[in-house]
Amino acid sequence: MALSTDARWPRAGDWPAPTGERVDLAMIGIPTWRTSLSTTGAAATPSAVRAALRYYSQFLSPDRAVGDGGQLSFRVADWGDIDEPDAAEDAATAAVAAAAEFSRVVIALGGDNAATVPAAIGTWGARIGTAGLVTLDAHHDLRDGVNNGSPVRRLIEAGLAGDRVVQVGIADFANSAEYSARAADYGVTVIHRDELHRRPIADVMAEALEIAGSAGGPVHVDVDVDVCDRSVAPACPASIPGGISAWELRAAARIAGGHALVESIDFAEVDSTADSADGRTVRLVALCVLEVATGLEARR
Repeated sequence: MALSTDARWPRAGDWPAPTGERVDLAMIGIPTWRTSLSTTGAAATPSAVRAALRYYSQFLSPDRAVGDGGQLSFRVADWGDIDEPDAAEDAATAAVAAAAEFSRVVIALGGDNAATVPAAIGTWGARIGTAGLVTLDAHHDLRDGVNNGSPVRRLIEAGLAGDRVVQVGIADFANSAEYSARAADYGVTVIHRDELHRRPIADVMAEALEIAGSAGGPVHVDVDVDVCDRSVAPACPASIPGGISAWELRAAARIAGGHALVESIDFAEVDSTADSADGRTVRLVALCVLEVATGLEARR
């Protein structure tokens, strides 16, 4: 669909390629899909999110204490998509590391959840021993093997301390007794979906980020969009009725962007080819990218 042009209403997106200058945000596509446990077209999602960004502006409202009268002025560079990251994970990790060198925060657009491994390790590098991880996810992602159900286990086995992993939104009927026990054995902090009915998302994120950042090292936030209710995330193969709201996800993304230790965030498990006709899942991810930028701008 052709979008209108109005010089008084500049659109988000269409961000430039890197120039070698340092920026606030580096956006990079990690279109993983080949090892997915369910059929997915998630490789198409990074491009779809870029297109969806153009539905929005970089203006909040004049009463917002962010930016210049509510107008965001963050500097961003788009590193494009990594070619075949499933087959070349080391190259994907190196590409993320290069983006991280020239930015304050890296936003990685998946792809399925296999993208979390190169996104996190590429940013952490040798600092993995002090790093922390927060996941917003209905699932533990502690499965055996190399697939979109195994990234948290793989990061822990690579050197991430299990007691600096916090999983927010873990859902009933979406995991197994064995993987739940594995999370406990690793020392993972689990904040169940039910808890989010009783506690504000800001409260929960503050706790999660404090635990993940307890060693003072870099924190990666993995946003598996299937943590959301299926009504707002129909393009997530494993989203279920009863997940969190779109507003809660957006709030969590903004809080993550505003935290001093958060250096990278990924958005994963969206299959843009399976989205509803109105593109609601992809549009939600695009808004979350802008929420991260809003949080980052508030750090200044």
